[in-house]
Amino acid sequence: MDYKQVINQDEYNNVCIDFDGVIHDNFDGFGDGTIYGPIIPGASEAIKTLSTKYNIIIFTAKAKPDRPLINGKNGVELVWEWLIKHKLDSYVKQVTAEKPRVLTYIDDKAIRFTDWNSTLSQFKELYESM
Repeated sequence: MDYKQVINQDEYNNVCIDFDGVIHDNFDGFGDGTIYGPIIPGASEAIKTLSTKYNIIIFTAKAKPDRPLINGKNGVELVWEWLIKHKLDSYVKQVTAEKPRVLTYIDDKAIRFTDWNSTLSQFKELYESM
């Protein structure tokens, strides 16, 4: 069965983009919990371009419900606040910590799976040499 037959058309048009390290420069890790970093160069233009054809979903661990409130706001609220500040909110459909059904994921920490030998080789190259 084809993927397009299992999900609805709206889901097939979803592109999921990781927030930290892909859109937001999370240069100091969690820090004080606020979203303090600048936008990654090119992110704004890329999101605007992709949004003309696809629904943009932002994926972030900041949206997890067990994340502590920061200045009385949860992670989803903080991300939306940051998106508004950078005038990207109108291009984004959703902010989530869940892995949604999508056409593709854009993530700085991903290893593209083709087969397990290649995957383990990439993993070793990236992480076991540290």
